[in-house]
Amino acid sequence: MSTRLNSSSLLSLALLLGLLATGGVAFAQVSSSTDFVDIRPKQNSPLSRFGLGDPMDQVHAAAAGMGGLQTTYQDAYHLNLLNPASLASLQATSFEIGLYGRASSLQDESGSASTYQGNLRYLALGFPLRNPINLSLERQLNSWNGGMAFSLAPTTLVGYDLELKGFDEDAGPTSNSLKGTGGAYRFTWSTALRYRGLSGGVNVNYNFGKLTNSRILIFDSIPEALATEFLDEISLSGFNLGYGVQYAFNFTDLDEEGEKVANGKRIIVGANGRLGGTVDSESSLLFRKFSPGANVSVRDTVRYAEGIAGEVDLPASYNFGLAYEDVNRLYVGAEYGREAYGSYRNTAEPETLADVTRMAVGVEYIPNATSYNNYWKRVRYRLGARMEDDPRVINGVQARRNAITLGAGLPIQLPRQQVSFLDVAVEYGKFGVPDILDEAYVQLTLGFSLNDNSWFFKRKLN
Repeated sequence: MSTRLNSSSLLSLALLLGLLATGGVAFAQVSSSTDFVDIRPKQNSPLSRFGLGDPMDQVHAAAAGMGGLQTTYQDAYHLNLLNPASLASLQATSFEIGLYGRASSLQDESGSASTYQGNLRYLALGFPLRNPINLSLERQLNSWNGGMAFSLAPTTLVGYDLELKGFDEDAGPTSNSLKGTGGAYRFTWSTALRYRGLSGGVNVNYNFGKLTNSRILIFDSIPEALATEFLDEISLSGFNLGYGVQYAFNFTDLDEEGEKVANGKRIIVGANGRLGGTVDSESSLLFRKFSPGANVSVRDTVRYAEGIAGEVDLPASYNFGLAYEDVNRLYVGAEYGREAYGSYRNTAEPETLADVTRMAVGVEYIPNATSYNNYWKRVRYRLGARMEDDPRVINGVQARRNAITLGAGLPIQLPRQQVSFLDVAVEYGKFGVPDILDEAYVQLTLGFSLNDNSWFFKRKLN
């Protein structure tokens, strides 16, 4: 079985899907007649009220099927930007786009609800600094190489729409409407160098985004009473750095001439993470009262301030991993990481978060990467699991996530025998705070990896 697509048509399809996905981005719409902000969250995650929102997974679709491995994963035709050292192993220019969809079931003491969301996961372009075709034609050793990449991805997501019932001793029953939307994004320039089995790389991250939170208090039993709204918006922008190193120890056999040659089996050790950094923030606050009836009108603006300068301290992180690989056959990896959210600080909205730890294991198996007449033997089958804390703490209990993953890398043969991939990952997990908020979810990630090794190719005329 063979699947062939024109490279330009496949690229157009991927870009079209990306544009359709970005069309679902949440927004805050201002009504010209009332000047009230209509916040429309694209998800309903109560915990996204805290910090900068729900942390978004940064792994691409290939690694997402293996428990989200990031430290030791390196591949000639896939990007792993969380460990920039892996870019030095690229053998082709790779354009990657990722999409995701998620279905969740939320449950707390008051009841349950179902939510659905989906959007663009990442856009990335990476390329080797030395073209393998040139090296082969010029009979040069590939003892050193380098790679570079540019990427854009969301890092946090805010989205909640809650109504809490209460009781005031003087005014009777009350309703609190809590809504939020927005999130943070990261544009990254990555580069790496490799000499023999050792590679190292850096990420230069530009972080930006906007978060909007609203709380409206209404006195249910007093129709003529004014409702109160507290609205705050925070924009952030600034840089921080990431790092990564990998070392591949290659096993060898003796060839016919008695020299040691690599046999394709190797051990990979790696480390990666981010340095803590401070980014600038600018916030606005609005405290006002209005009539909650059908003809909404502002009666009194108690406080309004904009352009309030502040700072946000982003947490540092580190990860260590170990993997065994039989190239184009088997990959088995495990890793441990920690992120220092305890040092998180937001001058606009002071709150306390907790440090988090994570563990992940993953496997990739290819029955026969060079099979000519059996397409399914060339497919990359993936399995993994992840266990990690969440930085948010409710009533002294820290949130946690446990999940299992399945994935597949479906090769697509492009012109000039260039191999690209449609990567699919499915994650089933449990998330939340025990006995307070429980979420069961299924998440689907689709990734398109379009490869072309003719870029930077030196053509020679005889």
